[in-house]
Amino acid sequence: MARKNLLAGLSETETDDQVSSTSTAAYPIRGASKSMIRSVNELAKQADAYLEGEHVVELDPNVIDGSFVSDRMGDDKEQYQELLEAIRERGQDTPILVRPHPGIDGRYMIVFGHRRVRVAGELGRKVRAVVKEIDDKTHVIAQGQENSARANLSFIEKAMFAKRLEDLGYDRDVISSALASNAAAVSKMVSVVTRIPASVIGKIGSAAFVGRERWVELSLLVGRKSDMVTEIQSEPEFGELESNERFARLLAALNAKGKPGRKASVKPEAQSWAPEDKSVSVSVKKAGRAVTIAVKETDGGRFGTWISDNLGDLYEAFRKSERTATGD
Repeated sequence: MARKNLLAGLSETETDDQVSSTSTAAYPIRGASKSMIRSVNELAKQADAYLEGEHVVELDPNVIDGSFVSDRMGDDKEQYQELLEAIRERGQDTPILVRPHPGIDGRYMIVFGHRRVRVAGELGRKVRAVVKEIDDKTHVIAQGQENSARANLSFIEKAMFAKRLEDLGYDRDVISSALASNAAAVSKMVSVVTRIPASVIGKIGSAAFVGRERWVELSLLVGRKSDMVTEIQSEPEFGELESNERFARLLAALNAKGKPGRKASVKPEAQSWAPEDKSVSVSVKKAGRAVTIAVKETDGGRFGTWISDNLGDLYEAFRKSERTATGD
């Protein structure tokens, strides 16, 4: 369903009573905890609402500038190449969102869709875009929601984004809404990147498999052992490691009471899901390109069998979802 007045739900004057508890398109500036997004699917719908019912135009990538606040720590080369090949083969399915550049006439600023702009430039094509007049606050909320839903940002990338927004003067309600996180989670994000110098984080990288608790642990060690941090990150082999391994190498060394550790790998953290009645429990563990799914509890056996019997339909649904959302 097209929503013609999408920005009305993003204005500062909107009251909480005007927003339904089941709404996915409106954003009340006050009381962010009351409208906290409950699932990635709902967050994706909220991000999609910025594009619904809007006129799509084609723009030259050369007149489009990046967002005024970054949310990535470099591109995953493999994922980027997959996106490039997908757009080369079937075109750009999902438009990006841009706003007229607030400081330069005739140019545009990306709200979300940085990688699609880059791909269009490499392929020598114009980029399909929705142009919308929005302010800075709406910009960062839309950018955060889209990337939280589509881009699989790591914990530290989200934490860096939260800190950048705070440094720009945004309050915790806005940051919470942009990252679909509650105030406590945002506070922990900001504390981690406050304790760990940006230069140290930059040398580690995005560390996609490293979750919040390990970053908190590292943040508590870095301040007490800054000389060791510098020594470890200066080792020639440190830069040759993959990002998750760099994190593990540093954490292991700092935990070894001054004895440098050797190369270590990070076991990916499992994600879990269960319905309200707890009749089934699903655990998903990622390791590179491999994904392991374990199904347990009362309905676990039957649910697992159903998944196995419907793999063809599930894969087709997956491919359809890729055609409608190529990611940022």
